[in-house]
Amino acid sequence: MTRTSTSWTAIHEATDAELADWDARAVHVPGGHVFQSRTWGEYRRRHGWRSRFLVFDDGFRLLSAERPWPVVGGAGAYIGRGPVAAGEDATQTADRLGAAATWLAGQGVDVISSDAEIPVETGYAELLRERGFHQIEEVQPSRHRMTLRLSPGVDEAAVFEGFAKSLRQTIRTAEHKGLRIVRYDAGAPNREAAEFGTPRFEGPGFEAPGFDAPPLDPRDPVALVPVYERLHDLLAKTAVRRHFPVAPRRQLIDASTHAVAAGLAFQLEARSSDGDLVATSLFYRHGHRITYALSSDRVEMRRQFPGVVQLVLWRAIQVAIAEGRDEFDLAGVDVKGARHRPRQGEEMYGLLVMKERFGGEWIDLAGNHERVVRPWRYALGRVAARLARLIG
Repeated sequence: MTRTSTSWTAIHEATDAELADWDARAVHVPGGHVFQSRTWGEYRRRHGWRSRFLVFDDGFRLLSAERPWPVVGGAGAYIGRGPVAAGEDATQTADRLGAAATWLAGQGVDVISSDAEIPVETGYAELLRERGFHQIEEVQPSRHRMTLRLSPGVDEAAVFEGFAKSLRQTIRTAEHKGLRIVRYDAGAPNREAAEFGTPRFEGPGFEAPGFDAPPLDPRDPVALVPVYERLHDLLAKTAVRRHFPVAPRRQLIDASTHAVAAGLAFQLEARSSDGDLVATSLFYRHGHRITYALSSDRVEMRRQFPGVVQLVLWRAIQVAIAEGRDEFDLAGVDVKGARHRPRQGEEMYGLLVMKERFGGEWIDLAGNHERVVRPWRYALGRVAARLARLIG
């Protein structure tokens, strides 16, 4: 029997006024995520999805991205990294998802998928089962994540001293190789303004000391395109080595350039003294944290520039400290078919160890769940979508 909530009976699509402060309520709150942003919803629309910006009767915001089924009608909905926690109890979050699923079903949606970043220890997975959801494979590369917690007012020296000694030595070695870190960053939204209204930008990040200024304006998505062409080129090679999917080139470039231009992300490129690209990483800025999102380096240059990945991560952590973030999210290390903490001898164990040397703590998350409303049309829709992809 599916448990439903009566706590939020009124859900409506956002008005223009509600869209104006959308990110303040869906991104710049505890547990907020770029995938719940207005920028992300607009990106989805450009690539054939139907984005619904939903508002609960108490003002809570939720982005649902829906893919209509070809020919058969109906749609599947993906609530990326939502509902965001926003400081609420897990029961409230589960109630919100249940209410949203019921509302979406009334709009013709046949299946609702959600991968909110809620810890397993909260009992969230069981709460979702009570509301008619079941566990499915992840849409994103990892189910779980690792985090470096940052105490209020902590300084760089204290954080650096908390790293493993071998890691500190690796970073210092990389620094002595003459690497330049180019920062593509439109600037962080002002934290207080983000919480109470439309965010104002604190100052362009490319003017920050300790980083090289980019040869372009990071507030311009078009100007940023070559940066993400380079990232995708390297990611495609890494994906083959580490057996994970990478987004199609056009979509990754579109999503990343607009996220950076909106201040929701920044990019760090490590370059040699001669200007050669050595490594490149994308970081999201959301939910009072910075998240390590996408990263790759040139394998053939590792011997010449050992520790470059660790150096780039340290520079991003320095950004998090300077902005007064609560944590630095080191992202996950689990992959499809191995949704557990990697063990010695397994492929991702080395990545786990590297993140532990940064002080990363493993967090078990509830993962991706879905509620199927109309099984027959869901099955037909998936077949129709596959056929459309083959034909198109």
